[in-house]
Amino acid sequence: MRASRAGAALLLAAALAGCGTSGGGTGGSGADSGGAAAAPPSAAVPDTTTPCPEQPAEPASGSEVLADLSFDCLAGGELDLGRAQGLPTVVNLWASWCGPCREELPIVQQLADAGGDRLRVLGLVSQDPAENGRSFAADAGITMPTAVDERGDLAIEQGLRGLPYTYFLRADGSVAHLQLRPVRSYEELRDLVAEHLGVQL
Repeated sequence: MRASRAGAALLLAAALAGCGTSGGGTGGSGADSGGAAAAPPSAAVPDTTTPCPEQPAEPASGSEVLADLSFDCLAGGELDLGRAQGLPTVVNLWASWCGPCREELPIVQQLADAGGDRLRVLGLVSQDPAENGRSFAADAGITMPTAVDERGDLAIEQGLRGLPYTYFLRADGSVAHLQLRPVRSYEELRDLVAEHLGVQL
């Protein structure tokens, strides 16, 4: 995984308030560096998520774009935030130690199931080791493509504190909207998609 200004990101990591950060929410760069209830190395957790889709080669463009970061996905592939997405895209930042994330994630999965070929929905495990994300995804029946940002580089680059957050990206990779609080229902999330991305589900 590559990430711009990773050194500065590590220095700022402690500043993130995070949802439930007492549970190890500002995990380090390795899978054994924190987070809640990491699975023992011998207890392999199967991937329930799907690989991240291919993205266009074009760089993200528009008045506001995300930091040029890319992250490996749990089931293979890569999420490159510096490139166009190809479709309107929802990126949900979550962690296994975050209670509101655990409540919101099934709603995001419902959106992924409904998106079809009109909307791409991706998860991004943030400030949490990959194994924690993989284990919770399996427990919660999460199948949408999910990338891993163990150090929370995106949150640091964008000045975000706590979780969850949801980005609504246009097909060109530009930011249409940042949802700063959890959504409480599928209807609320569907309405946000219609309002900010123009996709009716």
